Amino acid sequence: MTSREVTSFLPLAERRPRKSASDIGWLALFALLNGPWLLKSLSGGSKHAKAVLLERLDLPGDALPNLGSWKADTGFLTLIADHIEAHRPRNVVELGAGASSLIIGRALQKYGQGHLLSLDQHEDFIRATSEWLREHGVDADLRHAPLGNPEHDWPGFWYETGPLPDAIDLLVIDGPPWTIHPFVRGSAEALFGRIPVGGVVLLDDAARPGERLIARRWRKRWPNFQFRLVHVGTKGTLIGTRIG
Repeated sequence: MTSREVTSFLPLAERRPRKSASDIGWLALFALLNGPWLLKSLSGGSKHAKAVLLERLDLPGDALPNLGSWKADTGFLTLIADHIEAHRPRNVVELGAGASSLIIGRALQKYGQGHLLSLDQHEDFIRATSEWLREHGVDADLRHAPLGNPEHDWPGFWYETGPLPDAIDLLVIDGPPWTIHPFVRGSAEALFGRIPVGGVVLLDDAARPGERLIARRWRKRWPNFQFRLVHVGTKGTLIGTRIG
């Protein structure tokens, strides 16, 4: 299924080995902590805000019929479009394909000559999303990236990315889902060395407890980035800009 289908409460099921007892314990704890946040996030943003975004990008009104929950909400998608219009990134790498892939690819077409590489662990989802983008005339490189070993000392699993651009001007992190492990997206820091001065990281769902702890560790490890949490939409976004 693609992001045009009805939004489920949790992400697509993962085909991975059994989690350790420690991982299950962390998930149980953060399931309780994330509960109120998950309920709040189901809306996905107002119909008016979605209509404004689609009109701005010359997309039909039904291009994004269902948002919210594990999918990017209208606030995050608008933030992405704003950044691309203002900064015209040449290379965008996205972790977690879907609605954001359509918005990134279309914004790159409208505002510049950038290229999108989007990674997702679900091969059938990649095929369906690629077809969805083609229906709207959006060209992007969507790649199946199975989940393998995590990076550095982070828990869970991480994408087997394959070749990546030497320079990543915009890194959009919207996966893997927290149902693997609350700190799973911490491994994204393995790509920070590819971000040039002035380049930006956007972490979705950054108001969640797990992502707040990830951000705390990133701030300590990457003093050459300036991180700030902005409350757009229902989920919050961590913006990291490389300053040195």
